[in-house]
Amino acid sequence: MTAAGLAAQRIVPTVPRSAWALLLAASTAVLYLAFRGQWTLPHNNDAELFSSINALRETVEDNRDSIPLITPIREFVDALVEVFLTVFRSFSWPGLVAFAGALGLAIGGWRLGLLGAVGVAAFGVLGLWESSVDTLALTLASVLLALVIGIPLGILAGRSNRVLRWISPVLDVMQIMPTFAYLAPLALLFLIGPATAAIATMIYAIPPAIRITAYGIRGVSPTSVEAANAMGSTRSQVLRKVQLPMAFPTIVLGINQTMMMALSMVVITVLVDAPGLGKDIIRALQQVDVGAAFDAGIAIVIIAVIIDRLMSALGDRVSTRVAPGAAASRRRRQQLFLAVAIAIGGVIVGRLILSDPEFPDAIAFSFQGFINDITNWLRTNATHVTEAIKNVVTFGLINPIEEVLTSAPWWLVLYAVVGIAILVGGAGPAITAAVCLVLIIALSLWEHSMETLTTVLVATAMTLGFGLLLGVASARNKRFSAGLRPLLDTAQTMPAFVYLIPAVALFGPTRFTGVVAALIYAIPPVIRLTEAGIKAVPPTIVEAATSAGSTPRQLLLKVQLPMARPALLVAANQGIVMVLAMVVVGGLVGAGGLGYDVVAGFARRDFFGEGFAAGIAIVLLGVMLDRITQGAGRRQRANPRSAASSMVRSA
Repeated sequence: MTAAGLAAQRIVPTVPRSAWALLLAASTAVLYLAFRGQWTLPHNNDAELFSSINALRETVEDNRDSIPLITPIREFVDALVEVFLTVFRSFSWPGLVAFAGALGLAIGGWRLGLLGAVGVAAFGVLGLWESSVDTLALTLASVLLALVIGIPLGILAGRSNRVLRWISPVLDVMQIMPTFAYLAPLALLFLIGPATAAIATMIYAIPPAIRITAYGIRGVSPTSVEAANAMGSTRSQVLRKVQLPMAFPTIVLGINQTMMMALSMVVITVLVDAPGLGKDIIRALQQVDVGAAFDAGIAIVIIAVIIDRLMSALGDRVSTRVAPGAAASRRRRQQLFLAVAIAIGGVIVGRLILSDPEFPDAIAFSFQGFINDITNWLRTNATHVTEAIKNVVTFGLINPIEEVLTSAPWWLVLYAVVGIAILVGGAGPAITAAVCLVLIIALSLWEHSMETLTTVLVATAMTLGFGLLLGVASARNKRFSAGLRPLLDTAQTMPAFVYLIPAVALFGPTRFTGVVAALIYAIPPVIRLTEAGIKAVPPTIVEAATSAGSTPRQLLLKVQLPMARPALLVAANQGIVMVLAMVVVGGLVGAGGLGYDVVAGFARRDFFGEGFAAGIAIVLLGVMLDRITQGAGRRQRANPRSAASSMVRSA
């Protein structure tokens, strides 16, 4: 730098961001006090935009059969789902149990085979055999559709930057858009039934198939691709003989994630008359029967665990590069032969020997009574505690924040959000935030969006607070981490509807109930990412800090947490997205805001336009919050800071 430049830098010192943040907070507070209650945008159920969307709905409904491809697609998907349902229903219970065990044995050995057989048998033990089999069939049909479309798109995105740029925003919308928001339009086009359920599940589950496939293709060593090109291979040969084989373990992971997403969605599709466990859960929600919902949720968790272990074992087998020896090959052939024999034997026993192919009711077992006893005890003995918690959060956080956001002038909220975006992320996130808020105004949903933003902010703050504490505890205590892991697995796999039932039982249908359900749903990835970020801090830096005399508290605050900040930002991002995913579900139990609008739009014809617009508004809120947190992460990466050096200086 020249001497003149250094002199200018000394004459005009850089204003620290903390000073800008203080100025933003002070100016926002002053403007709010001066203009409170002015330039607000109260909600109007009869907005012209809603009427226009309703009119469009009627036009589509009247001309549905003349829309190209709608009828053929519905008939094809219906036939596909029916094939899976027919095949699974035709299996007797011994045949399906034996098939699951044989599949696990063939892929991963006797332990996985035992898990598969016991897991499938548990469907019948829980008294949910038919519902579980229907859910499994619908899930597999939906996943097949998602993979047939998603893997080729992922390959294209992995090989073309242009395709990746075009497809990424679409995937963002598909992941953020509440499931209720596109259930109604899909039911409008394809009518209610298995076809709409499968298509909705496919839309929800396809993003990981595309993203992870693209990631796997892009992760192939450039040296291998260059070597194949140097040998004269065509693009097709490079794909088939180099990129796909080397990316296959990653693609298997994408298939696994697609199945997990499909399982979490297929329950919700009961609202469009899908078969399966969703009907049991909805019935339990209507009756506030926590035990019945727990049984159905456990069945879904079992399905998820079986699929996860099967796909993980398949990925491990594929990723093994060393050719097995003669003895290992012989064992594998024997194992495969035994698996085929077990599957055939199970089908023969079930179809030809047993008089009743249905699972016997005599060995049924249920958690319903036990869980309901616990719930009733809590209702009776912990009401004062639950009421106190609900009132503190409602009157101490939710109501004040909502009052500020709904009574502030719209331009002041825009000013504050854009200012925060500039401070934490720069100009790009600020422009995105401004565009999202302006579009929300255009949708005539400002007041309800501010109510939903309040719920999201409170739920996200609680999720990050508890998630950070539990993540730190897990990273520093192996026993605590091991004990917490099964609970996290269950919480991530359990359908969102199941969370609502104990929350309603304990806290009643209020906005706080939606916050609690969002907290349970969103906290597992926050805990996992926090734990992973702290464990990823290099041991040499931890040792240097310890040798410099740092206490465990100083080590955490001055070394581990600062160096884990990128992981913590990802955790915040995931927490926001998952809380938003629960906004609509919370609308079922009194959360209000955009969630209620989406639910009402699904349930009532005259609210269709408002519900459709509310779904778009939720996406805009998600994009805004996502870009702000991502911008903070980019700024952190662009301005790295040595936590270890900072610690040494402070010591």
